[in-house]
Amino acid sequence: MDKFEARKKYRSLRDKLSEEDLLDSSVKIANNCLNLDIWGYHNYHIFLSIEKNKEIYTNPIINIINGRQKQVIISKSNFKDYSLTNYVLDDDVILELNKYGIPEPKNGKKIKNNLIDVVFVPLLSYDKKGSRVGYGKGFYDRFLSNLSKKTIKIGLSLYEPENYIEGIDESDIKIDYCVTPNKIFSFL
Repeated sequence: MDKFEARKKYRSLRDKLSEEDLLDSSVKIANNCLNLDIWGYHNYHIFLSIEKNKEIYTNPIINIINGRQKQVIISKSNFKDYSLTNYVLDDDVILELNKYGIPEPKNGKKIKNNLIDVVFVPLLSYDKKGSRVGYGKGFYDRFLSNLSKKTIKIGLSLYEPENYIEGIDESDIKIDYCVTPNKIFSFL
């Protein structure tokens, strides 16, 4: 399967999910994240769910991060150069949906990439080598390539990995782990 077929397959699978199944799976993924050895860090970058795309609800993970008194980092997308600008998510941040349905900060304190310790990465599909397939614009690949080599990259998926996805190139950044409702996959 190539990455274009993977995008199509996993968008279709997500479209068929009920709201109840998505919420249940999202909570299971958050609970499985507790089993990762990542909680000694300070700055955790996480995506905010695009509800119309039936992305995993990340609020349960955000609650875990906040409950451990860690800092939650979110991004704002720049569609001119496909980059992400990162902000601390605190009580003063106002969120608004952009024209693509992505919740983004309208205000807030910016944070530099070199301060980010852990990134929870959105994806549509991934394989047993840790190669991920996103929506195809390269936002996260650009972002991940500008992080410290020590930054931990964790994919979140409702599904098991494919054996192999064709068409992955050098600019596609691999994840270190992927957390599903039933299992954690390590690619280290």
